[in-house]
Amino acid sequence: MPIVRIDIQKRSDAAFVRKVGQIVYQSMKSAINVPDQDNFQVLSEHDKSHFVYDPSYLGIERTDDVIFIQITLNEGRSTEQKKLLYKTIAQRLNEDLAVRQQDVFISLVEVKKENWSFGDGLAQYAV
Repeated sequence: MPIVRIDIQKRSDAAFVRKVGQIVYQSMKSAINVPDQDNFQVLSEHDKSHFVYDPSYLGIERTDDVIFIQITLNEGRSTEQKKLLYKTIAQRLNEDLAVRQQDVFISLVEVKKENWSFGDGLAQYAV
């Protein structure tokens, strides 16, 4: 059960961030086997003064089109699966929305299954 947060600078195309979310969800389904209907996202646009990034950290040249993607998910995926997810998201954003791969910043936050409640005040995944 991932929850995805996507942050971008405001764009003229109001639907752009939603398209990014769709690509991220499809990439999670193919790269790390996220099931159908397991799609929970917070999509946010920010003005330039509320969107801070280093344009050259680690020698990667970023532009104002940088996209921050934070995915909170159950722990347990292999390093290979994570690398495939990063690559799949970056490639699909590039191919479908012309986003430079250098402008795709992804962070995974892994949690134990008992750290989720999907509603009703219950820990549905706790054993």
